Amino acid sequence: MSGLSGRCETKMVVKMEKIIQSKTFASISVALVIVLLAVIGYLILPKGMSGVGTGYQAVFLTNGQVYFGKIQSLDDKTVKMNKIYYLQTQIKVQPADITNANFSLVKLGSELHGPEDQMFITRSQVIFWENLKADSKVVQAINKAQK
Repeated sequence: MSGLSGRCETKMVVKMEKIIQSKTFASISVALVIVLLAVIGYLILPKGMSGVGTGYQAVFLTNGQVYFGKIQSLDDKTVKMNKIYYLQTQIKVQPADITNANFSLVKLGSELHGPEDQMFITRSQVIFWENLKADSKVVQAINKAQK
């Protein structure tokens, strides 16, 4: 009887080992799939785009200039924009009073040197950017200019 009992125990141990191995294999497989998806997501998704909306942004530079447009990509070195506009002021020479200033929104590309509607800004020159609301005066002016 002890021989039969020993065989049953051996078969049970073998079955238990197979169950443990299959659960371990399944766990490892799931973990590998998760890691693989994370790596693919990291490689495919744009880097550094956290916080950038799909609409227009205002990009404020260290020299005081502000550009309005769409951030296409950004990383730790460069901000790439297109559909770019900026404000141009005409201040009357009399008193230097900003209330007498006339502002106009200018589309990049209309300048004498004829730049393309794309700009690469060194990230160290960017102080910050803001996502603009669809009903902001700047976005309304851009939409009107595009029609």
